[in-house]
Amino acid sequence: MHDSAPNDLTECRRFFAEPSAPRQRQYEALRAFFHERLPSAEAARRFGYAPGAFRVLCHAFRHGQLPELFALPRPGPRAQPKKSRVHEQIVALRKRNYSVYEISRSLKEQGAGLSPTAVREVLVQEGFGASSPLVSAGSSSSSPISSASTARPSPAAPSCRARA
Repeated sequence: MHDSAPNDLTECRRFFAEPSAPRQRQYEALRAFFHERLPSAEAARRFGYAPGAFRVLCHAFRHGQLPELFALPRPGPRAQPKKSRVHEQIVALRKRNYSVYEISRSLKEQGAGLSPTAVREVLVQEGFGASSPLVSAGSSSSSPISSASTARPSPAAPSCRARA
């Protein structure tokens, strides 16, 4: 049992009694007035509203003119149009042993740029392992990517070079 006095506010009670967010403050004030049936002047005073401002808040609430007091989650996009457009092309290039970076460059040259990370996500989704064997640069003679653009930087080389 707790031996605290009934009027002591714990942190949890303070969250409701002294709301810091404007929407929560509106909600608690309206709840006190409509649900707990506090007089308008008392609800206004308790939550820091001028009596006239609280009457306007109640009017807006009754007429459905307040923005939503509780934010409803909005589902994010289900499809990824950029990835969807080039999905089959990514898989086809990977089956020809293109690396993630070569696929990304090839797509960029065709105007459908997709980052290496996005390419990797498509490949993992299709069941290609992150460590699938890759053909070394320049070994594919039918590659639409020029041999200069397929040269892979050495592991010690910085990946972000200044553009000329």
